[in-house]
Formats: sequence, C-alpha cells, structure tokens
Amino acid sequence: MVIDPLARSTDGESVRIAKDVLCAAVGAKICLPDGPEEFGRALAKRGHRRPVVIGDDRALLRVVGLLHKERELGRAPVSMVPVGAPAAVALSRALGVPTDTVAAARAVLDGDEQPMDLLTDDSDGIVLGGLRIPCGGDTTGSGYPQGPPPGGGADRRSVPAGSPGEGGAAADGDAHRHWWEPAARTARTALSLLATPAGGLGGRRGQPPVQRLRIEADGIVLADLDRPVRRVSVVPAGQTEAARAACAAGDALPSGAEGLAEVIVHWPGSERPVRARARAVTVSGPDFHYRADAVVGGPVRTRTWTVQPGAWWLTLPRG
Repeated sequence: MVIDPLARSTDGESVRIAKDVLCAAVGAKICLPDGPEEFGRALAKRGHRRPVVIGDDRALLRVVGLLHKERELGRAPVSMVPVGAPAAVALSRALGVPTDTVAAARAVLDGDEQPMDLLTDDSDGIVLGGLRIPCGGDTTGSGYPQGPPPGGGADRRSVPAGSPGEGGAAADGDAHRHWWEPAARTARTALSLLATPAGGLGGRRGQPPVQRLRIEADGIVLADLDRPVRRVSVVPAGQTEAARAACAAGDALPSGAEGLAEVIVHWPGSERPVRARARAVTVSGPDFHYRADAVVGGPVRTRTWTVQPGAWWLTLPRG
C-alpha cells in the first residue's frame, strides 16, 4: 500500500479510513514515501504484492509510469483509492474507480482486475485516459505534476513558477534559488504581457487560437497544414463514455472498438468534427503542446501515439 504524501497532507482522514478498511481485511505493507525517489523504491520492493495506490491521479500516473518503465505493467495489477479534490481525481473517476473512499477500498478487496488499453508515444510516454491538443491554450495551467512524464519521456512540462513539487513541498531546485530569480521572473512575465497582441488580452476567454496541424490516423490524413484546427482529442476507444456506459450495463464494447483509439478533430466555427478510429495517430506541424491525462507535454513538432490493447490491469468494482 503506497500512500502519496500529498494525500496525507491534504486529506488525512480519508487516508486513515482507507487504511482501516484495507488493513482490517488483509495483511498489508504500508509505505509512506516522502518523494518520487522513495516512491519508486517502495514500488520496486513490492515483491509479489499487488500495488495499492492511495492518492490522486498524479500518484496513479506515477505508479503506472514506473511499472511501464520496468516493463512490469502487464504483470502487476494496480488498485486505486482516490484521495483528493474532484478535479485531482477526474482521471480515476473516468476509468471507473469509485471516488468514495469506503467504496474504493472495498473495490480493492472485492473487485475484479480489468484489462485496460493505453497509448504509448514515440518518447516512451504513456496516456491512460486520453490526450488533447489545445492549440495554444491550457499549457500553463496549474495542477500538472512536475518532473519527467510517466513512462520516461523527455518532454518539458509546463508548471507554474513556485508551484509545489512532489508531495506538496517546494521543488528541489527552490531551495537553491538565487536572490535575483524572483525579480527575473517578474521581468519575464512583464515582457510576455507586453509582447501579447492586444486581441489576446481582450479576447474571449476559453477560446484558444487555431493551429495548423497534420493529423494522420493509420496513415489516413484527417487534417493537413493548409487548414487550421481548433482542437484534437485522442482517447482509447475502451475509455470513451459510450464504452464505459456499455461496460457498466454489462454489455460488450461497441463493435470495432477493441484495440483502437477514437480521434476527433474539431474545426473553427460550427462545422461538424471529423471522427475516426485507428491504432496509431500521428500529429505534426509547428511547435505544439499536448495535454496527456494530467500532464502537459511539448513543445514538439511531431508525435505518434499507438494503442496498446490490454496493456495494464486496474481493479474495478464488480458489475
């Protein structure tokens, strides 16, 4: 049982309840890591024990990413007790994990291990729930985890200056900042505001600028550089709302959804989006950021995501 330090500091009562429910039913080894390195060591020493994560989506991504890096993902089913604000456990909820502490702990004890698809990219990064290219927006929002992406990719992450690092403490580099760095950050912020076009300051919020991207789904071009797009989303077909509703009702996945990703390209204006299903999706064009689960990656000029069917196992409540 690996308890994320942020969960301990933000909602100790939920952590205590989860521990009581789990420890009353089974023998458990409790690990209380203080940072990402201890988190990784605790997971590496699990032996044949099943890893149980108590924390938010970032903790889940960290565990799945480490297992992926060790090439142990398919052999180590993961269980999850979400602890955190609703926005911080949105991915866990979307994957089917109960957000009620007692219900989630009981699912760990009595649930079924379900195979889950994921996306891998060409930098060995992973995506559990889905990715979105916001085309110029949402690349500096708060709440993104610091450090390397799950699975070991080398992209830079957009994290607000001075935001907390792992475990809610200041990032390691904060303790060694020079006295002039806050002033330098303020100067850079002022320069960026001065460089922003007037329309960007007074325009409608929530409307990111369009971007010209080439989007290929299994080699079929859905969008090219001669036409701007507003938003692109890629989700494993088994994780879409329709698929989750079918599974909740005890039905099979929609026909043709197994091992595929659903790609949606939204255009500016009111034109209907283009939808496709594919095993591999390649996006290329001028530097762009993308949001994969709770992590922002980029900038990159090209990236390919490939569906890995049933690549990991998650314990979910029995239907």
